[in-house]
Parts: sequence; C-alpha cells; structure tokens
Amino acid sequence: MTDFRTLLAEIRRPRLLMRAARLGLCDYRRERDLRRLVGEQQAERAVTRLLAEEQRLEDRRRAGDATYSVAHHVEVLIALMAEVRLIGAI
Repeated sequence: MTDFRTLLAEIRRPRLLMRAARLGLCDYRRERDLRRLVGEQQAERAVTRLLAEEQRLEDRRRAGDATYSVAHHVEVLIALMAEVRLIGAI
C-alpha cells in the first residue's frame, strides 16, 4: 500500500495555493466533486489519478501555460487532501 500521506506532505506548492485548498476542504462533497474530477469512487485509485492530474497542472503552472486554471488546481488539491484523509480514516 502506498503511503499517500507522505506523498502529500512532500508536495511543494505556493503557499497561497495550498492555503486555498485547505480552506476549501470544508466544502468538499465526495459524491459531487470526485466524480467530476476523476470519475473514480474507490479511494486509493482516486488518489492515484488525482496525484497524476495535480502533477500535470503543476507542470502547466510552472510552464506559464495559458490554459492553466488555478481554480481547477485548487479543486484537485482539495479532493486530494480529502481523499488522503479518508484513506487514513479507513
């Protein structure tokens, strides 16, 4: 089993981006948000997909890609944090 908490702790992103994600955790609704973001309901597979999507967004952010969406990046980080918490609670 992958230690997703360690992977999440090692993510280095701008402070404002991470703070926005932490503040958004209280509004996260798994049934609504997870399906829209990755279409996967099984927690470990969802986290794997969210990690890949988050890395893709980070690469676009760093490259200055005009199609980068900070709102989408925050949504993915919120879902990632929430799902890692869920795995820890299981």
